[in-house]
Amino acid sequence: MYIVTGATGFIGSNLLAEMQARGYRDIVAVDTFGNGDKWRNVAKRGAVDFVLPNQLDDFLKNNADDILTVFHLGAISSTTETDVDKIVENNYQLTIKLYRFCQEENIQLIYASSAATYGGGEFGFEDRDDIDFLSQLRPLNPYGWSKNSVDKYISETEGFDYRPVVGLKFFNVYGPNEYHKGMQMSVVRHFYEQYKKNGKVRLFKSYRDDCLDGEQKRDFVWVGDCVDVMIWMMENHLASGLFNVGTGSATSYNTIAECVARSMGIEPVIEFIDMPDSVKNQYQYFTEANLDKLREAGYTKEMTGVPEGVEEYVRGYLMNEDIYR
Repeated sequence: MYIVTGATGFIGSNLLAEMQARGYRDIVAVDTFGNGDKWRNVAKRGAVDFVLPNQLDDFLKNNADDILTVFHLGAISSTTETDVDKIVENNYQLTIKLYRFCQEENIQLIYASSAATYGGGEFGFEDRDDIDFLSQLRPLNPYGWSKNSVDKYISETEGFDYRPVVGLKFFNVYGPNEYHKGMQMSVVRHFYEQYKKNGKVRLFKSYRDDCLDGEQKRDFVWVGDCVDVMIWMMENHLASGLFNVGTGSATSYNTIAECVARSMGIEPVIEFIDMPDSVKNQYQYFTEANLDKLREAGYTKEMTGVPEGVEEYVRGYLMNEDIYR
């Protein structure tokens, strides 16, 4: 069987959908549902076993011999979360517990790290997994720090030296099933909603002399590509370590706003606003995934271009009544 934590969330629900589309069965979805509509993210799925997080320990112990792969995607993903105890419990301690279990039982672990571990990018965006490099990184928020702490623990305990442990550093992911993330939704979804409501989008001004307003750039990656990489890692068992998952090319916020407008069939209108003081010290002006390591591992599929991915998201999902995958 296959375990997917964070299964009702954004990336997790897309992974469930694709695994079932490819014929995988015996999938166990681990997550909380709460009082909201996250259940809709998995409403289209076929037969899936659901396990609540507080039931996971017993489930793993009772089924260890049958588990082939654990996809660990569950986490507090908000970059603005200030309850660090909560982040440590959910992002760090739970991941380390799963890591230790998988090591003891020789089960493949594929877990979500993050591009937030790179902080301001002072040391570049190379997905090295040695402890010396990881210890240099200075994430800008508790979320990024928690992810880097996991990466460092696994590196220091030589987990990456023994298959099968894979940490995927996802960059700025966008696509269907992210509506529940609120302010943490991708800018593609935010821009779409702003165009619908106000006929324009609002972007933060730049506060660096070497960057014009709206020319802040991130590596925006289609969620389908993230899922494809995860399944490839599962099927091939060829790699262990940390791997960037992005397009390998940075795109400006201005360009994203223009792509969303074109996909909606309207003219782009952009208004620049002041950046809150609380955000300025945590703001990444540039991210771009170095994909050399992923390519060297054998993953050759081309990543979806931003214009194509944005159009598929806007026209295929956001402009349809049934927006869930």
